[in-house]
Parts: sequence; C-alpha cells; structure tokens
Amino acid sequence: MKDKIELEAFVNIYQGNKKSKVKYWFYGIMIFLIAFLFLPWTQNIKANGDITTLYQEQRPQDINSPIPGKIVKWYVKEGDFVKKGDTILQISEVKEDYLDPNLVGRTQEQVEAKKGAINYYEEKVVTTGSQISALKQARDLKIEQLNNKIAQLQNKLTAESAELSAAENEFALVEDQYIRQQKMYKEGLVSQTQLQQRNLSFQNAQAKKIMLENKIAQTKQEFTNIRIEINSIQQDYTEKISKAEGERFQSYSQIATGQGDVAKLENQVTNYTIRNGMYIITAPQDGQIVQAKKSGIGEILKEGEQLMVIVPTKINYAVEMYVRPIDLPLINIGNKVRFMFDGFPAIVFSGWPEGSYGTFGGKVVAYENTISSNGKFRVLVAEDTTDQKWPTQLKIGSGAQGIALIKDVPIWYELWRNINGFPPDYYSTIDGKKTEKEK
Repeated sequence: MKDKIELEAFVNIYQGNKKSKVKYWFYGIMIFLIAFLFLPWTQNIKANGDITTLYQEQRPQDINSPIPGKIVKWYVKEGDFVKKGDTILQISEVKEDYLDPNLVGRTQEQVEAKKGAINYYEEKVVTTGSQISALKQARDLKIEQLNNKIAQLQNKLTAESAELSAAENEFALVEDQYIRQQKMYKEGLVSQTQLQQRNLSFQNAQAKKIMLENKIAQTKQEFTNIRIEINSIQQDYTEKISKAEGERFQSYSQIATGQGDVAKLENQVTNYTIRNGMYIITAPQDGQIVQAKKSGIGEILKEGEQLMVIVPTKINYAVEMYVRPIDLPLINIGNKVRFMFDGFPAIVFSGWPEGSYGTFGGKVVAYENTISSNGKFRVLVAEDTTDQKWPTQLKIGSGAQGIALIKDVPIWYELWRNINGFPPDYYSTIDGKKTEKEK
C-alpha cells in the first residue's frame, strides 16, 4: 500500500510519460515576437514647450502711461475683466506747460490772430498790386505826353527847317546882289545910297538866317531835354514800382511765415486736444487686469511707465517648443505633433499615436532660423483643426510636452536604428507621396 502511494506521487510530480507543450509555447512566442517586429512604428521627436499664441495682439501686454501725470482715480482692481474701451485709470497733468485748463482755447485764439494777420497782409498785397498798376499807368501817361511833345517839336523843327532853307536862299540871293552892287558902286554905276540899301537888305537876310538857325538849335535842345526827361521819368517810376514790388514780396513773405505759424499752432491745438484725451487710460482690448504696478492716489507717473498687464480673453492658442539642432532638419512646415498639456491626464504610446489617450493634435506653422539662448531652435505649433479641439482651460505660459511625428517604419528598423545611434528618417511630401532624402 505504501509503495502504491509513492508511485502515484511519482506519477503526479514527474510526468515523464506525458507529452510536453513547451515547444509549442516557444514557437508561438517567437512567431508573435517576429510578427511584432514588423508592426508599424511612428518615429518621433520629443520636446518640451510652453503655451503661447501666434498673434501678438493676443499675448499679455503692458498698459503704460502715455504721458507723465498724477493718479487721480482707479476704476479697476486686479483680477477684474474689462471690455475694450472701459476706463481703467484717470490721471492729471503735472507739467507746467500744460497746466492751463483753457490751453486749447487760448491756442485757438492765437491761431485766429495769426489768420487775421495773414488776411491783413493779403489785403496789403492787393493794395500794393493796385498801387503798382497806378504807377505803371502814370508812367505810361507821362511818357505818352512827352512823346506827343516830341512829335510837336518834330513838326516845329520841320517848319523851322523849311523857314531856314527859305532864309538861306534869300540870304544867298541878297548876298549875290550886294556883291554885284559893290562892284557897280566902284565902277560908279550906282550911288552910295543904293549900295547902303543893298547892304541893309544883306544884313537883314543874314540876321534872319542866324535867328532861324538859333531857333532850330533851341528846338533840338528841347528834343534832348525831353528825352532826358523821359529817361528820368522811367528811372523814377521804376524805382517807385520796384519799392512797391519789394513791399508786396515782403507781404508774401509775411503771409508764408504766418501760414507756417498757423500750421504750427494748429498742430499744437491738435496735440493739446489729443493730450487731453490721454488723461483717461482705457482698456486696449477685452481681457483681465493683472500685475498692477502702481497703487494709491496722487502717485506720480513717468512717460511710458508700466501701470499693469492685461491678459486677453480671446486667444488662439499655440505651443512654442524647442528642438535640438540635430533634430531641426527633420522639422517641416505642416508636420503633425501630439501634445500632452499640463493638468490633463494622458496615456501615451509614442510609437502608436492613434492608440494614445489624452493627447491633442497640432501642426507646425513656423520655426526660427536662429538659435535661442538655451541652445535650441524655437518651433511654433498651432492647433490642428482636423483633430480633437484643444481644451478651453489652457492658459498662456503653462507647459506642454510635444511629440513631433515623422515617419512610419517597422519596429525592427527602429530598434536597429537606436542600437546603432542613427537619427530618425525624414521625408518631404510631393503630390501626396513620401520621397526619401539623402542623409
């Protein structure tokens, strides 16, 4: 009985008489492993990043004081949400150049005064132009009068020349008769009385001739005097007209100077008006007020000094991540990226992105060609609109872990690449087909 019990124990423990299935398990596991090695694996690049936005106007921005001033009243506190145009802060003037409450009105009065001066000089230009026209008319009238006098003298000279010609003919005739009378007197043919009569006629004819010659010389002298007078009149009126022209040009200069002063004063009026609108600081866009840098009432502000920060409420989120220089050639515009955001649980299979849970899709939209201070290159990734929508609870500055998806390869190839330390493969898409590049 004891031997029988021992044999049953031996049979139960040492099953040498039974057929083993170990080799079938071994073959099955090996076939599974071999098949597993041929499963597709998505090559990827992992990088950390921060949430940001692609648009500058959607990033947190400083609200600065546009002018130096003094705080009068606060309308918001930290944490308040404001709409575009809501009043945030009221300040007052501190510069002595702008303390006059009626500065705009007084400057406008200066503008009107300058415009009045310009109108005066414009009227003076018109008056001077009329004066110049009158001087030219008077000059032309006097010159015309003298020309008429010259014409009269010309007629007088013509008549006197004709009289002189007649007197010369008469003098020649009388002189010939007087010479013949002298000869006849010497021969005793005529009496002395007759000779004296001829002598008297000769002297009268000679005196008449000399008188006409003097009259012609006097007329010619009058010609010369009139021409001199014409030149004098032209010179005199030219001087007067030039003086009037100088006054007119001076008026033009005053008008131009006044117009410049008016433009400058109008510019000041506009600047003062705009400056008056800067005493009320408003929200540049919808957002939340944070990080107030100033407090209290009556505190003095410098020009451009930071007052607070406003965080926009409407944001199109993106992720900025940094990749190593060795990985930069693998990054192309349009590459797919999977993200795990801080605060959102995720189960990640980096080689099988379709099997991951809690990740969100992105698409590379830009990358910088200059290296950052951390020794890496900055890449901007926007939301992939064809994938799951990003959470609305995201905030700018929170962290994100990115997995840039590159190429699908077999698992055995990925193991072989990592064992040999080779970089991931990369490709470019042309007409929807993947083309290998030279490494």
